Amino acid sequence: MFLINAAYYDKNFQLARGDIEIENGRIRQVGEKLPYTQKDLAVDCQGYTIVPGFVDIHIHGCNGADACDGTRESLDIMAKFLLQHGVTSFCPTTMTTGEEVIQKALLAAKECADKPLEDGARVVGVNMEGPFISVEKKGAQKAEYIVPPDFSLFEKYFERSGGLVRLVDIAPEQPGGYDFAQKASRLCTVSIAHTTAGFDEAKTAFDSGVTHATHLFNAMSGLSHRAPGVVGAVLADSRVCAELICDGIHIHPAVLQTAFQVLGKRAIVISDSMRANGMPEGEPFDLGGQQVTVHDGKAVLADGTIAGSVANLHQEVKNLVSWGIPLGQALEAATLSPAKAIGLEKEIGSIEPGKRADLVVLDKDLEIVGVYH
Repeated sequence: MFLINAAYYDKNFQLARGDIEIENGRIRQVGEKLPYTQKDLAVDCQGYTIVPGFVDIHIHGCNGADACDGTRESLDIMAKFLLQHGVTSFCPTTMTTGEEVIQKALLAAKECADKPLEDGARVVGVNMEGPFISVEKKGAQKAEYIVPPDFSLFEKYFERSGGLVRLVDIAPEQPGGYDFAQKASRLCTVSIAHTTAGFDEAKTAFDSGVTHATHLFNAMSGLSHRAPGVVGAVLADSRVCAELICDGIHIHPAVLQTAFQVLGKRAIVISDSMRANGMPEGEPFDLGGQQVTVHDGKAVLADGTIAGSVANLHQEVKNLVSWGIPLGQALEAATLSPAKAIGLEKEIGSIEPGKRADLVVLDKDLEIVGVYH
């Protein structure tokens, strides 16, 4: 199959023009005027732009389903919904909840990864947001299930998932946090999250193996000129990449502009979406055992605490462009950068020969007109 006469973003996220050949679900070659015959299927993409499929490494749920439902059915609902919005790969994300719930979620994710849907986004890993976090910065997580960083417990979860866990969150200032980071970082990416740590504690965490920050600015110490906090530590350390919820609610657009300027290729767009995404506003929904309602695109607990989002990566990329972020940079943050964060940059995340043919076709208004995966 050939996609011809296309504008596309190349491996360096520069706009190029040419053809893309797809064979057996992978990109065979990319270039100008690739040779093909009348027997080949050739799709004329004149007037459209082809970009890599979006990679969402932090998503709890959507369309009424949640990763912590612990069922193949729920993950299939998520996968089909996500593909419609240009997401071709995702990491179902667990919350701070009971051991049995987490284990069921891990088993369901493994089943989906082993036998993916033909008409849905692929499960490429699991993101564990908890239970190794801080009670003081729990956000929309239930305090009763929070435990100190426990590597033996995490190892059990990791083995139960068949090695599918690609991200685990910790509050490194908690007892055993730095030791946990050293050990867990040999298995997957370790992220600082829901933490009361200050600047120095965050730096120690990075020296211990933490290389990722979960939803930067949210549920952590902010940036002050006298107390740089976790945010300052992340921005200053080139070893650490950072998730950003780009819905305009969790972070002000002006702050996002600054973050993208400082982080560069370390910026990662996530949805942090919950099951209310894609559902009518005003109805109550469960999030980790707590009731959440959505009004005007903002999800909150009963006490007003901001919860997950109802955004998707496609909309967030369009948001970023409207706020002045170059399209190439916004795309890289929603594709290759998250793929790198979970060690899958050789498989997904950019338009290069040998990689999966996960492609999204956009019109001049950046609306989706087709998805290949």
